[in-house]
Amino acid sequence: MIFRMNDVRILVVEDEPSLAEVVCLYLKRAGFQVQVAADGKQAMAILEKQIPDFVILDLMLPEIDGLSLTRWLRDRSNVPIIMVTARREEIDRIAGLEMGADDYVVKPFSPQELVSRVRAVLRRTGREQTGAESERDLSLGDIHISPVSRTVTVRESQIELTAKEFDLLYLLARHPRQVFTREQLLERVWGGAEYIDPGTVTVHVRRLREKIERDPSSPVRLLTVWGVGYKFEP
Repeated sequence: MIFRMNDVRILVVEDEPSLAEVVCLYLKRAGFQVQVAADGKQAMAILEKQIPDFVILDLMLPEIDGLSLTRWLRDRSNVPIIMVTARREEIDRIAGLEMGADDYVVKPFSPQELVSRVRAVLRRTGREQTGAESERDLSLGDIHISPVSRTVTVRESQIELTAKEFDLLYLLARHPRQVFTREQLLERVWGGAEYIDPGTVTVHVRRLREKIERDPSSPVRLLTVWGVGYKFEP
């Protein structure tokens, strides 16, 4: 599915009224439909009725925090999520990514940068879903990948992957033994490397290894090429 900007419904979950107002203004100017929730409880009430096309989510929220909302969403949907946080510690940003966020922004940030990140995620989502329909299934040893149904079977058991985990695995598996740098993976899976921390790739590779490798600490499929990037060994 390729989104047109004026068809995209974005939920902004932010408890700072002035920041929420500015973010909404820039998103609306960019052509998006925008709804705002002032806390986690209000956001949950909206999400239970209908999950939007995109969520911009503050990490620190009253009532229900951003990580809990992200976990709830990921149990039900692959909707793109950008997490907003005032915390600069790496462990907090990694926690958001491991919960399933597609990207994060650290306060203070440029509203125009946030709009650019939203567009980058949407471009990648639309491009990958459209291209996947023309691709064949992949069978690589005990791993079977179906791009049409976006499912992965490992040792005859279907595993659950987030949208970005699937996109990353499928890209690497389609090019066995080809080494991709982190920047190349950010460009092809996330739609651009300009605003996204390369650590995003590391987090997603680690999560994939936990799901497809017999021993994630000694991987034989998703291999690190030190000083360069990653490759898939068929």
